[in-house]
Amino acid sequence: MAKYNPKSLKAEEFISHEEIEETLAYAEKNKDNLQLIDKILEKAKLGKGLSHREASVLLACENKEKIEEMYNLAQQIKQDYYGNRIVMFAPLYLSNYCVNGCLYCPYHMKNKHIPRKKLTQQEVRDEVIALQDMGHKRLAIEAGEDPKNNPIEYILECINTIYSIKHKNGAIRRVNVNIAATTVENYRKLKEAGIGTYILFQETYHKESYLKLHPTGPKHDYDYHTEAMDRAMEGGIDDVGLGVLFGLELYKYEFAGLLMHAEHLEASHGVGPHTISVPRVKRADDIDPDEFDNGIDDDTFAKICALIRIAVPYTGMIISTRESQEVREKVIRLGVSQISGASRTSVGGYTEQNRPHDTEQFDVSDNRTLDEVVRWLMEIGYIPSFCTACYREGRTGDRFMSLCKSGQIQNCCHPNALMTLKEYLMDYATEDTRIIGEKLIESELKNIPKEKVREICKENLKRIEEGIRDFRF
Repeated sequence: MAKYNPKSLKAEEFISHEEIEETLAYAEKNKDNLQLIDKILEKAKLGKGLSHREASVLLACENKEKIEEMYNLAQQIKQDYYGNRIVMFAPLYLSNYCVNGCLYCPYHMKNKHIPRKKLTQQEVRDEVIALQDMGHKRLAIEAGEDPKNNPIEYILECINTIYSIKHKNGAIRRVNVNIAATTVENYRKLKEAGIGTYILFQETYHKESYLKLHPTGPKHDYDYHTEAMDRAMEGGIDDVGLGVLFGLELYKYEFAGLLMHAEHLEASHGVGPHTISVPRVKRADDIDPDEFDNGIDDDTFAKICALIRIAVPYTGMIISTRESQEVREKVIRLGVSQISGASRTSVGGYTEQNRPHDTEQFDVSDNRTLDEVVRWLMEIGYIPSFCTACYREGRTGDRFMSLCKSGQIQNCCHPNALMTLKEYLMDYATEDTRIIGEKLIESELKNIPKEKVREICKENLKRIEEGIRDFRF
């Protein structure tokens, strides 16, 4: 039996099944131990995070007053680390060819009635121009695993094409990559291509379930998949993004595994996950989420989001358009710091007049336009940010984390958010959105702590009105 060791590079040792089982038993035993829960909450207030075991006790706790305390603390930590900024992005699906047999994804190899499609470089250009015309500056590219149709060379060519397109005032300034686990050498190539974050969802940390859910294809190899982030970091990628697909396995197990993975990255590489995503299983072409009997309700989902924020305060938290406007509004308050807008989860979907359903990876619940999402965020008190400055200034990995952990974000990310929002308002917003946005910028300028930074930001905002683009701190 493998002994639990967060510094180990072996999946079975840093995600130890026995350690998770013991953690869940400990959490269950202590879920009403209010003295211990208060002690954990006191520790959490220091903003330095919690261990997977401490956070699991909070997740097991059903005391309404304590849950309310957790929510308030999550809001406070989110405010301290990220302010009221919400980073905007969109997914871009390059290809749905896939050789895996994943039971929860319609791209699985046995699905013979889904049309298979792979974008040509011209089609990539068309999709990117459509995204730039909405106002997007940050993309997450997605592709099925297929060495023949989607080799690493194809992915690299697409990244190159995306970065090369300058249409009107549009530019994609950061490309995050969500592709299957690969080799150190391929991660090096992605790093050289200038990617932002490498994202890979674990789907489930429960090895037995994982093997059943991935019966065929290269993804069946649990260890290779789970150790991917270590290879990515070895290949020079500073920023990696974790995530599980909630609903496949018992949520308490997944929660503990996810936090153990974050602890492992911190212990073995000195830098934790840049982002954590929290997707839930959704309906798709031949996928019925009800077949997976571990679905979680909205309240449990909100609690998980709040506790991830408390346990890993520095991480960016991502929520996609899988979730409804109502759910997104709830979890943004509790810790989410990045959301997608106007997403199309099909290959070639952005150039279609109406959203195509036949090649979607999952049902989209929030179907609003980017402008509607931007306006909604501002109306509920957030700054939609299109900023990519840290990545382009080399503030990645531990350099970003130290900036985040030291609370310097208000002098850096806050003005960057206002300047990129101003670009959006000038170039893409409807009149109503622009009016709300101008008022918001005016009132948020005073929240920049350093006077000198505030003055430079004001000057840059004027220059953006004159047609100059791309300022950053």
